[in-house]
Amino acid sequence: MSTQTAIEWTESTWNPVSGCSKVSPGCAHCYAERMAKRLQAMGQYRYRNGFAVTLHPEAINEPFSWKKPRVVFVNSMSDLFHEEVPVDFIRRIFDVINDCPQHTFQILTKRSRRLAELAPLLNWSDNIWMGVTVENNDCLFRIDHLRHVGASIRFVSLEPLLGPLDDLTLEGIDWAIVGGESGPGARPMKKEWVLPIQSKCRRANVPFFFKQWGGVHKKKAGRSLEGRTWDQRPQIKSASVCV
Repeated sequence: MSTQTAIEWTESTWNPVSGCSKVSPGCAHCYAERMAKRLQAMGQYRYRNGFAVTLHPEAINEPFSWKKPRVVFVNSMSDLFHEEVPVDFIRRIFDVINDCPQHTFQILTKRSRRLAELAPLLNWSDNIWMGVTVENNDCLFRIDHLRHVGASIRFVSLEPLLGPLDDLTLEGIDWAIVGGESGPGARPMKKEWVLPIQSKCRRANVPFFFKQWGGVHKKKAGRSLEGRTWDQRPQIKSASVCV
């Protein structure tokens, strides 16, 4: 079964894979790692390996049991394109997604090179939103990889935003999410990093979603930017039921 989530830009999560490893500065204070270790300490079987990459084949067919259409973040506790996730397993997940067109599946990765390598092997049905995480200017190459993926919606998660993205271009991108880091050790995000991104989104007609300022006390910092919240997002395409 899927799990409802407090992540502002989605509705629920589905984790046929859990666990990951750090690849760039944005991973330093990974929320999923903290949660996985907590669940392991609680005796949750799926997190018996802590944050080591673990496949959950018993979870693959869960979307077939969901009666109402929903927006689903795939692998909130992992990275589907991690090098330890076999290609055949990724294809099985995509097969289920392809067969459940009434749901919208959001996939997010930092491993854009592997995404680009495997994209031609996968069926990109219209209900797949594919995104990459970019936390600083050095990671903008991930967007270049994303532009060549045949997803109907390509999005960028600029979170945790750790510096200005002076070289950001939004050609071929359909949605931008911006957010600061939250939790223990959170690094601050500056307003002067955020506003230029918002301006670029406006000029490119790209929906802009401001997730949070972050910080140790996320709720106290809030998610208001320039006196309001920004919850823009692409339109979800309607479809029939699972086949």
